[in-house]
Order: sequence, then C-alpha cells, then structure tokens
Amino acid sequence: MTDRSECRPPQFDEAFARALEDLIYWRRDVRRFKPDPVDDALVLSLIELAAHAPSVGLSQPWRFVFVEDADRRATVRASFERANADALATYAGERRGLYAKLKLEGLQVAPVHLAVFADVETDVGARLGTRTMPETLCYSVVGAVQTLWLAARARGLGVGWVSILEPDVVTQAMDVPDTWRLVAYLCLGWPAEEHLDPELERHGWQQRMDVGSLIVRR
Repeated sequence: MTDRSECRPPQFDEAFARALEDLIYWRRDVRRFKPDPVDDALVLSLIELAAHAPSVGLSQPWRFVFVEDADRRATVRASFERANADALATYAGERRGLYAKLKLEGLQVAPVHLAVFADVETDVGARLGTRTMPETLCYSVVGAVQTLWLAARARGLGVGWVSILEPDVVTQAMDVPDTWRLVAYLCLGWPAEEHLDPELERHGWQQRMDVGSLIVRR
C-alpha cells in the first residue's frame, strides 16, 4: 500500500476522473462467478479500504464476518430458498414468470462469503450524530460496502449483494453479539461474465430511471 504518512493532497488528473467514471459504470452486482479461489490477502486489502469509508461520529460500526464453515453457508442458502419462494409468491402473471427466471444470487459458486454487520451499540465515536438519527450507523456500513465494491471492481473482482435472506436466521447462524445488525451478505469472486448494464435491466425487470426525475429543488 502507498505510504500516506505525508500530508500532501494527491492530484487527480482528467485521466483518473475518466477512469473513476468507468469504475462506477462497470460496477455490477455479480451473480455468476468462476469457482477459482481468491487470495485472502486481496480480500483483506479490500476490507482495509472499506474501513476508511466515512462513518457517523467516526464510529466505524462495520464488522466483517468471513463465512467459511460449510454448515453456516448451507444455512444461508436454505434461508435464501425460503425467502425467494416467499418473494415469488407475491408476484403474478408475466412478472411472476420473469422473476422465476432471474438469477438472484451466487451462493453456490462464489468462493468468498462476507456477512457485514453494524454494531448498533458501539461506544466508538461517543454516539456523535446518532442520537437524532441512529440509523446512520447502518448507513455508515452501507458506505463501507460500496467502498469495498468499487475497490473490488478495480481489481477485477466481482461482488454480489444477496438481500433475499432472513436476517434473523443469518445473524443467528453467524453466532455474533446481539448488538450486531446484519446489513449485507456479500459474495465475492472472479466474474464469469462482464456486462456494462445491470442484469435486471438486461433481462427486462426494470429500466434505469432518468436522473432528472430524481432531482427536486426547493
């Protein structure tokens, strides 16, 4: 890692700005992985970067759990199957058929599983900023996940966020403190495919909204 002991701000040129745009556009929610192993040192370096994401009150509430035990992984997969079946039952007609065809996780093939939690009772940061908006602890963890996601993409690694899960079941399976709240379950690995467009857009589930429709001025 680059020595950052000197306090001189870096200079980001136009080429870097363009590369950053490409990184953001090419960041994908990966569900199709190669089974090839990922160097543990690479994943730890990504977590190191993620731990430099902004956090409310410098609380650093993120907690990363490597899910390596086969039984725990099986519990997560079973949770997905139940939650996915429940979700399918909420749709009808063409939408139901489309949902049934979507690939929504990479749990079977992805070599690395990370359960990411927020310690919602942490004393780090002396609760600055969380008394009025306690949810910002979880928002901080989301920022760390996004940082990890972009850093992984820059190294060619794919990340998939599996949200079709039963949070209580997954949390219990991880055997973590009661004060930890599940924010993300991530699959990491080398992508089997590369696409600029999101899979859900490519398969007709949802088109990207025009950014103009998301902006309000008061």
